[in-house]
Amino acid sequence: MLDHVSIGVANQSRSKAFYDAVLAPLGYSCLSEAPGSLGYGHEQVALWILEVERPVPADMASGLHFCFTAPSRDSVHAFHAAALASGGDDNGKAGLRADYGDTYFAAFAIDPDGYRIEAYCSAEG
Repeated sequence: MLDHVSIGVANQSRSKAFYDAVLAPLGYSCLSEAPGSLGYGHEQVALWILEVERPVPADMASGLHFCFTAPSRDSVHAFHAAALASGGDDNGKAGLRADYGDTYFAAFAIDPDGYRIEAYCSAEG
């Protein structure tokens, strides 16, 4: 349904270091880099990160979060560890989420700008 998503951040360099680290275990990389913008994806850009004057304020009660498809449980664990090691905050360690379904395996973090992010795979994956 969606071709891509764009988010605004305060510091492009900080966000690049963070997203390079957390997306690599999932098989995604920075495919486009220019002053003020970064584009991440696998074969084409699906996540644009834009350095902006007024990023959306972090709001844990908003319900906004971004979920990335992960190829395996190990990659979900690596995503979470990379997030914590790269300046992110824990928002839920890797594990089964029975309340989402019998095979829903995910981890949750908060990026340096306050965006809530998730990596997910089927527990069978």
